[in-house]
Amino acid sequence: MATGNINVSVENIFPLIKKFLYSDHEIFLRELISNATDATLKLKHLTSIGEAAVEYGNPIIEVSIDKEGKKLHIKDQGLGMTADEVQKYINEVAFSGAEEFLNQYKDSAKDTGIIGHFGLGFYSAFMVAEKVEIITKSFKDEPAAHWICDGSPKYTLEAADKTDRGTEIILHIAEDSTEFLEDHKISELLVKYNKFMPIPIKFGTKEETLPLPEDAEEGAEPEKITVDNIINNPTPAWTKQPTELETEDYKGFYRELYPMQFEEPLFHIHLNVDYPFNLTGILYFPKLTNDLNIQKDKIQLYQNQVFVTDNVEGIVPEFLTMLRGVIDSPDIPLNVSRSYLQADGNVKKISSYITRKVADKLKSLFNENREDFESKWNDIKIVIEYGMLSEDKFYEKADKFALYPTIDGKFYTFDELVEKVKPTQTDKDDNTVILYASNKEAQHSYIVDAQAKGYEVLLLDSPIVAHLIQKLEGDKEKVKFTRVDADHVDNLIQKDEEKISKLSEEEQETLKTTLTEIIPADKYTVQLESRDSDAAPIIITEPEFMRRMKEMQQTGGGMFGMGNMPEMYNVVVNTNAELIGDILKAESKEDKERLTNQALDLAKLSKGLLKGEELTNFVKRSYGMIK
Repeated sequence: MATGNINVSVENIFPLIKKFLYSDHEIFLRELISNATDATLKLKHLTSIGEAAVEYGNPIIEVSIDKEGKKLHIKDQGLGMTADEVQKYINEVAFSGAEEFLNQYKDSAKDTGIIGHFGLGFYSAFMVAEKVEIITKSFKDEPAAHWICDGSPKYTLEAADKTDRGTEIILHIAEDSTEFLEDHKISELLVKYNKFMPIPIKFGTKEETLPLPEDAEEGAEPEKITVDNIINNPTPAWTKQPTELETEDYKGFYRELYPMQFEEPLFHIHLNVDYPFNLTGILYFPKLTNDLNIQKDKIQLYQNQVFVTDNVEGIVPEFLTMLRGVIDSPDIPLNVSRSYLQADGNVKKISSYITRKVADKLKSLFNENREDFESKWNDIKIVIEYGMLSEDKFYEKADKFALYPTIDGKFYTFDELVEKVKPTQTDKDDNTVILYASNKEAQHSYIVDAQAKGYEVLLLDSPIVAHLIQKLEGDKEKVKFTRVDADHVDNLIQKDEEKISKLSEEEQETLKTTLTEIIPADKYTVQLESRDSDAAPIIITEPEFMRRMKEMQQTGGGMFGMGNMPEMYNVVVNTNAELIGDILKAESKEDKERLTNQALDLAKLSKGLLKGEELTNFVKRSYGMIK
């Protein structure tokens, strides 16, 4: 038997490991199973190239609990270690990693994802164990070895009588970590971190009911058998080639990832690249709403089938964090700090590859079945619009498949839209004016007026539309977006036509004075216009620039200070309307006020602004007028 001190300058490294890594101590199991998987896959490689003269067979990793003895066992059938290898890998290499870890992180060791990076995977066992044993037998023809360490730098290393190949790690669970002796806790961790590991993982047994044979007698009981409880799927969909999978396989894998999700995904994107980096994965577009605060962090990140995190910020472009699915890459340096990760060149390449791949897939879906793509547009548009705003490369590609739906449910690409509206919607300065509504119901009367003129009206109702049209106006030549309630219909697209007012200049001055005395100036600006005599006497409009800047600031961006500005509206008064003539001619001040307030309230009602006390007063006044 050999005893020794682990060669390390820190007097007692184990309490330090435990203290520094404590906030995420559950990942010890992930690390130990990853080691067992590596040992098994290395053996597979050595047998395949003829360097290990043993039978690979069908190895598994077994996790078991000895509650009485307060022990947790992790056993593999991998390549094992000789006594010399235990001395080298456990006592020397891993501890040099431990020292480096402590030197670098003793002031800020909160970033718990760094264990594996320093060869500390094995030593994470001491976060939950007061004593750890390794019993290991190499595939080479050498005696088995037994290593014991009680959480001090002292260890013992002696021969063991183990005859089967592989390594067994025995953790003597510490008093403050007895939760790891509970079946449900270990089961939860195995499903969280190891659900898709490439080697089958056994945790206990389970009963399975065999199907009844075809010739079974009526009332026969099906036979039950006890089988290994394998908790993982070693060959998940993303590890296969797209040619091996059918649509149903992708849907099945989605249900495997999100068992509580009842809605089917709209479509999927299979990622598969091996140059200039390795990356596989499947992303799914779920049905999305217009809510920008939609639950993110649904994409799971794996490294060689080991779950790492569902916080994929920095690896997946932000606009795609609303998607779901899996990304697996051995090339992401996952066990280092997030700031390092975001500055890493590989990660930037991966992010831009994913952006390109998603854009290409969307374009091919659009080209292959435009009708189907249009039917899904409202469920996916928030991702695409967000991507157009945040990623220039995506914006360039999206120009070919981003859609602009009309109030009537027709869909145009940008180029199609401009071609359609240019003949009728070009103003006197040769700008193509694209009209849109953001709320079909609230802006109904404005939409009807615009359509009566033969104008096409889009329905753009996502919360970031103000930002998007700002970007499009900056990028496209001679194009302006105007919401239908930004002005009366004759002014939305200004032509050279001039309408003549029935009122003289003097009458117009008098009218304006009268109206500004009645209509509150803190909220409304009175504006006289000469329109058709059968057009509405008063309409309320919201200036495009002010409203847009306010909306942009409310969703981040826009001009500073605009977000807190009060709502400002224009009251557009049609000087050719009969009712306006009646207000001008009314003899008493009361009549002028009554008619003006009634007309203004009707305009507010049309705009959806008449609420509360104002609405109550309007109803009372209206009943009084029809007596």
